[in-house]
Amino acid sequence: MSDGTRGSFPALKRDTAVALAALLAISGLAWLWIFQLAIRMQAMDMPGMAGMEMSHLQMMSPALAPWTPTLGLYLFAMWVIMMVGMMTPTAAPMVLVYVRVAQHAAGAGHRFASAAWLLAGYLLAWTLFAAIATAAQWLLESLAMMTPMMRTASRPIAAAVMLIAGIYQFLPAKDACLMRCRAPLQFIQQHGGFQPRALPSLRLGFVHGLFCIGCCWALMALLFVVGIMNVLWIAAIMVFVLLEKLLPRTRWLSRGSGVLLIATGLWLMAGQS
Repeated sequence: MSDGTRGSFPALKRDTAVALAALLAISGLAWLWIFQLAIRMQAMDMPGMAGMEMSHLQMMSPALAPWTPTLGLYLFAMWVIMMVGMMTPTAAPMVLVYVRVAQHAAGAGHRFASAAWLLAGYLLAWTLFAAIATAAQWLLESLAMMTPMMRTASRPIAAAVMLIAGIYQFLPAKDACLMRCRAPLQFIQQHGGFQPRALPSLRLGFVHGLFCIGCCWALMALLFVVGIMNVLWIAAIMVFVLLEKLLPRTRWLSRGSGVLLIATGLWLMAGQS
């Protein structure tokens, strides 16, 4: 082993540690905000709620007030921060692979754009998803189908969401998106490779984020059933997505969760009769 190759290992470890720390910090800050908002939402069910500022409650729950541009932006920001907290850890495999390859390339005199651009593109895709989720929440609110605790008040809709999420776990589209999410190096090579410029790297992260949305969108829709600010479910979905990406064989996990979701949806539907 040459001295140059041996000398690159400390730098590789350092860059990997910095990247991992940055990912944890970004996700951690988002989770801190999620916890704070969830605590405030729980306070709405407690005695003494009347002592809280009504304007603040209205910002947290649109069921308490008509939608306004300010409220819409607030809820959009809420969804964005939730997606950052949930999905930043799931971007770790791709970001860390990028950092490792970039470090080796730098030792050979080749420069790639910062991994920050890759992550920015990934989170930009999830920001787009947040906009769609905000629009869906507005639609349900306008139809009076959401409770003040921000979960659907319609049992048929809850059943339909469960069934759709369960069935999607069996579809080829789910498998195709998951396959691309689980092989970050292959994905990068198939979508333009490592780039020295920021814009192509941003685009690469964005495309990867779209595939991740294709893999996870139905699971995210479950938040409308269990509560958009249900911290336990937010954490459970994040962990589930990570396991689907990281475990060597996840077909049983996807199929098993699909069966459970379908069974729950049928149970909810049967409760209507």
